[in-house]
Amino acid sequence: MPTAVREPRLVVFNEALARRLGLDPESFTKAEATEVAALFAGNRLPESAEPLAQAYAGHQFGRFTVLGDGRAILLGEQRAPDGRLWDIQLKGPGRTPYSRGGDGRAALGPMLREYVISEAMHALGIPTTRSLAVVATGEPVFREQTLPGAVLTRVAASHLRVGTFEFAAAVGDRDVLRSLFDYAAARHDPGLEPGPDQPLAWLLAVAERQASLLAMWLGVGFVHGVMNTDNMAISGETIDYGPCAFLDAYSPGMVFSSIDHQGRYAFANQPRIAQWNLARLAEAVLPLLDADEARAVEKANEVLERFPTRFREHWLAGMRAKLGLADEEPGDAALVDALLEDMQSRQADFTNTFRDLTVKDPSTQWDGDTEEFRSWRLRWMERRSRERGPAATSQERMRRSNPAYIPRNARVEEALEAATKDGDLEPFGKLLDVVRNPYDHARDLPRYSAAPSPEAPRYRTFCGT
Repeated sequence: MPTAVREPRLVVFNEALARRLGLDPESFTKAEATEVAALFAGNRLPESAEPLAQAYAGHQFGRFTVLGDGRAILLGEQRAPDGRLWDIQLKGPGRTPYSRGGDGRAALGPMLREYVISEAMHALGIPTTRSLAVVATGEPVFREQTLPGAVLTRVAASHLRVGTFEFAAAVGDRDVLRSLFDYAAARHDPGLEPGPDQPLAWLLAVAERQASLLAMWLGVGFVHGVMNTDNMAISGETIDYGPCAFLDAYSPGMVFSSIDHQGRYAFANQPRIAQWNLARLAEAVLPLLDADEARAVEKANEVLERFPTRFREHWLAGMRAKLGLADEEPGDAALVDALLEDMQSRQADFTNTFRDLTVKDPSTQWDGDTEEFRSWRLRWMERRSRERGPAATSQERMRRSNPAYIPRNARVEEALEAATKDGDLEPFGKLLDVVRNPYDHARDLPRYSAAPSPEAPRYRTFCGT
């Protein structure tokens, strides 16, 4: 059960998400503020809620650990008007059996970070969990320093993770594993044909979702920061926004997380880690793939070996769209790779480079231009000239694929600091408005699009646990 907090106060509420869930936002705005805050803090439970903490395991930085919801409590499932089922979960509502000596609480800054980044990802068109509300608790939490406490209400297609299956496998009871699989398949892949081949088809579907998701991450410069197996959702949603960030200057080896000392979860490593995580999932469900272990391993390896190709295909399709290309030509991959190599050598801003290609005349001289970049643009223009569709369609494709705005790291920190130290939510609200409209190229908001100066200190992120 959630542990009641002293003085809950609603900080932010997601009206659009509430409507999608079939809730009436006006019922919350008309209700007493104390009642609404109590609901989202866990002081008062929704009708029919049956709170629970989920058990799961996980490979954290490659090492297996038995875990569980140490600071999260699932209230239940909400059936939306479109028939979809959603998990409603509180993050930071107090201790659970899996808290491992922790306080089960969350700080306001990391919860606001999850709110704004998940909303940005949703607006970018990337599958993600979302945040319905953040409530300040009126109580401190103690980390490296004393911080204001908060509770976040998270909405997810489910909270089933690769680590959930690792836990079920570790239990050693095949009936438990089969029960979990049957539930996951019914919830996320109801179209799969029941039968002996269903578990393999399901594993292939999970891998396909991850290949698509990772391609989208890399297409916008997103670094998750902590891709442990307990942070990979079976649904294919982005989950657990801890030490996440977006690239400024393009750097394949970029790491933001303060605890990722070896660069395991660096930007360009993420697809490889996704495949590694899927291997752990395949190991967990081997008994379901085939009664003969050798045949089960062979089937699993076929799925895993296919992953890099499927990721590359998704990624190249996304990069073609970012360059305004719909047709496929053999030299497209080399064209993309040449651009990224040039961007890396110049330490060019990832988002702004593609935005410039979208809105600027590529045949003219640009500020800070180099001979190599001009030469690449000529290659690109020549390639675009062979597209069968009209130029306007190509340009619109780029506008839909290249965001003008992302949650710039400096602006995120600025908004969180104002909210947590001064109680000022205005910077947070302005940032939220910008990232909810990432493809609005008509707006000129240099404060939210400018890259940091080369002299700016390296950006570092923390888990908040």
